[in-house]
Amino acid sequence: MLEKKDIIGYTTPEMAGVPSENIEKFIAILEDIGMALHDVVIARGNDIIFECYWAPYHKDYLHRMYSITKSYVAIAIGFLEQDGLISLDDPMEKFFPEELKAQPDQNQHRQTIRHMLMMSTAKPPRTWRGLRPDDWVKHYFSNPLEETKPSGTGWKYDSIGSHVLGAIVERVTGKRFIDYLREKLFSKIGVSEEAYCLKAPGGHSWMDAGLLCRPTDLLRTIRFLLNGGKWNGEQILNEEYVKAATSKQIDNTLPGAIPCKCQGYGYQIWKGVQDSFYFLGMHTQIALGVPGKDFILIFNGDCFDKYNAQTQTIFDSFFDLIVNAASDTSIPENEAAQQSLKEYTKDLKLITAKGEKHSPKEKLINNVTYKMDENPMDFSKLCFSFDGDKCRLIYTNATGDKELTFGMCRNEFGLFPEEGYAKEVASVYAPGNYYRCAASGAWIKEDTLHIIIQIIDTYLGSLHITVKFGDGDVDISIFKDGEDYMNEYEGDAHGRA
Repeated sequence: MLEKKDIIGYTTPEMAGVPSENIEKFIAILEDIGMALHDVVIARGNDIIFECYWAPYHKDYLHRMYSITKSYVAIAIGFLEQDGLISLDDPMEKFFPEELKAQPDQNQHRQTIRHMLMMSTAKPPRTWRGLRPDDWVKHYFSNPLEETKPSGTGWKYDSIGSHVLGAIVERVTGKRFIDYLREKLFSKIGVSEEAYCLKAPGGHSWMDAGLLCRPTDLLRTIRFLLNGGKWNGEQILNEEYVKAATSKQIDNTLPGAIPCKCQGYGYQIWKGVQDSFYFLGMHTQIALGVPGKDFILIFNGDCFDKYNAQTQTIFDSFFDLIVNAASDTSIPENEAAQQSLKEYTKDLKLITAKGEKHSPKEKLINNVTYKMDENPMDFSKLCFSFDGDKCRLIYTNATGDKELTFGMCRNEFGLFPEEGYAKEVASVYAPGNYYRCAASGAWIKEDTLHIIIQIIDTYLGSLHITVKFGDGDVDISIFKDGEDYMNEYEGDAHGRA
């Protein structure tokens, strides 16, 4: 087995026992999936053996990690226990007596930290999406559902429960979640000082989904856990807790679950095959550690993976081509394969709409304004103005006149023209705030235009717009993927010139 080190370094794939051509095959498979790829970092021991970034993403970019935040909450809870500030068997009523006053369900009163870490909570999960409560902790404990069971009975993904766990960290320490972790861990293992966490209504940090950090920050954290809580020989977090957090604590097999999501669940950390463990965030943010062969995979992207097929492909391909194919010792350098990998990945760019750059239909529809029938998106008029390899989408909806420029078979970068989506505080209207976006379009048929708008900001998401042009009329269909925003941009509409 390769020697472990405590300082992140770089080496060639072959020095780490991995053929460079296998990494190229892995990246090619990811590109073929058709999802928006942002970055991939692979390490063995404490050496990075490969990293690549799809422009405009880069190694210092603070990427939204979504539910990976939950795993950091579990680490923070571990430090609280280590310092004697809590017991994992403490009930919720110890920390939230006021919030629980009106909750008659005693199972929720007695729900323990340990069981919440395992996502084995008393009541069916209650979301904040669409409801916009002004305090997420109160919202969680005011759950009106009568269905209940003693905590620890079974597993069910409880996202806002992770936020409540984080609220315990902030209430016990009197510090922001990110500041507490910086003091206890981040400053010791080299997590970037710029890493931060968004806020949630009610005054706490957004601790089930609000972390933004660099991909290599995730790598350092997984290395720390693979080391059993040590860094540079120092036992920072006790090994017993680290082992429990990254081990199967509860079965999470559900009907229809893909293999990588039913290997068990630890403390806010997923179990994988070959005793691996991983952090997982919405839109397919992954931080994976494989103890047996000492591999780490960091993957960030923006994938609406409704049936999880793409997520499973990422895991399967990584294990098949990298983990299982690796030697336990160095293999001969392969300069030709290394150069091929370098050339293949040197100019990677964010995904764009695929199809034809131009269609004869452009001349017939250019600058034509369509009056729209009543529709769920409240579009009243629509116009496409083509100019070479770009096009302006001009439209009016319930909030006024809008304009968005997209490139033809390439991305045009700008601001999505809807004002006020959340900024620092989740779900709260933010006047003057606009999200950065990448927009591209392509003709998929002579009369059908496909447009992809990718949000690349503190929030991730996308719009897929299909526009079919007839003889004097237009049909438009929009599918949105974004957490509680762009809700007004989904549906079908018909209009006439």
